[in-house]
Amino acid sequence: MAHPPSAPPPPGGGIDLSWLPLGAGGWVVPRCGRAYERLSAARDRRPRQALFHAALEVTFAGVRHVIEMAPAWSTSDPGRGVVSTGPVGLRTLGRLSAFRYEVRCWPDGRIPDVAWAVDSPQHLSDSDEVAAGMLAQVARVPALTWGRDELGLGEMWNSNSLVSWLLSSCGLDAEPLSPPNGGRAPGWTAGLVLAGRRRPTPGAQG
Repeated sequence: MAHPPSAPPPPGGGIDLSWLPLGAGGWVVPRCGRAYERLSAARDRRPRQALFHAALEVTFAGVRHVIEMAPAWSTSDPGRGVVSTGPVGLRTLGRLSAFRYEVRCWPDGRIPDVAWAVDSPQHLSDSDEVAAGMLAQVARVPALTWGRDELGLGEMWNSNSLVSWLLSSCGLDAEPLSPPNGGRAPGWTAGLVLAGRRRPTPGAQG
């Protein structure tokens, strides 16, 4: 079920997750996604699934923030809240803006394809503390290469990885979350695995 652009945020904190069909409203990205899924399904010997990407909105002190990982060239808005950058495809190509992504924590930001969101938003937390922690944590996301599996996480690193890493790193249970209608979110598991590796072991001395 699609939903309109977000309403004014409530005064407290909150974390909302939306599932968006990959490349919704576009032409090239959906076709590339379907080609990728055909190859992946054939390799894994499973039926094809619809592909989704996750969008994350965090509200704190009455301000809604959109957290995203997007190509550096996708917008030049000076208020987009860039907190870090990383390479796309190959680390050596990251010197070029065409092969660089930005991690953004965008106050009052926009999600371009939000009108195509399915069964969303999913409200994950009302906690001011968790919302504040997530806004602080987003600048600490590892600057891994988008589209590669540099750390042997089992999946490529991408925007879904950012969302699952943030949720898990901030103490929310992201493992059971999944796209609607039997869809798939490539990269989601990579974020969970990396967050698990970096989470302190209970009882460990620091």
